[in-house]
Amino acid sequence: MVTHIVFWKVRDDENKQANMEHMRELLTGLVGTVPGLLSAHVGFNFNPKGYDLALFSTFESRAALDGYQVHPAHLEVKKFVHSVITDRCVVDYD
Repeated sequence: MVTHIVFWKVRDDENKQANMEHMRELLTGLVGTVPGLLSAHVGFNFNPKGYDLALFSTFESRAALDGYQVHPAHLEVKKFVHSVITDRCVVDYD
């Protein structure tokens, strides 16, 4: 099993909370759509320092994570995410 963790800073504007909620819906909605994506949990950081949003997801294998990166449904989600974020950090491990 592979764990994929991503942190994002979301652009600070009047739509920030709505954008974060939409990101959560889109990201968790990929479970059952992307082969090999076992789980996706999204949380909002209540600490005023650091990143705003975290994704903790698990995959069957590294190959499944590679497939996720190029899956059309993920690419659509990525378009939205990249339109509302200012920074990103990622860790993958098995």
